[in-house]
Amino acid sequence: MDKENDGSKRLQKETDTYDMLNKLDIQFTVINHAEAMTMQDLGNTEELLGVKMAKNLLLCNSSKKEFYLLIMPGDKKFLTKDLSQQIGSSRLSFADGKYMEELLNITPGSLSIMGLMSDKEHRVKLVIDNDVLESEYFGCHPCVNTASIKIKTSDIINVFLPYTGHEPVVVRL
Repeated sequence: MDKENDGSKRLQKETDTYDMLNKLDIQFTVINHAEAMTMQDLGNTEELLGVKMAKNLLLCNSSKKEFYLLIMPGDKKFLTKDLSQQIGSSRLSFADGKYMEELLNITPGSLSIMGLMSDKEHRVKLVIDNDVLESEYFGCHPCVNTASIKIKTSDIINVFLPYTGHEPVVVRL
């Protein structure tokens, strides 16, 4: 279902995302769309925003004690062994949706770097593919999968991440 443009149907976590970006003086463009559970569900969102949307994966080790938010280009294939070697963690798997909600206040299908604003205890380690950092703009969800936002990558790295206290680990996948 599409959201109303007046914001009356926004979830609090989406409003909190926009409020935080405004507080940090980060410029962003937002587009509302139908619920997008996968990259394919985004339709022409990338074209309309003029940005490639990032793929976001929440991973964990076998003991479910270490969690990683992996940000990578949406069109890149993910191989766990490539990542495991670079971050020194073996046996990575996809984290259950309950951890997304517990750690980042995000439901499956809405995973986004913006969720790090809810990770006050820094239980999630941020891992970003180098190709994402080379783009001028960054595309992601504002903690809900019925909207997408476009932000300067430099604002993510130099303003947003210092605000959340998360230091990215850069990898090449």
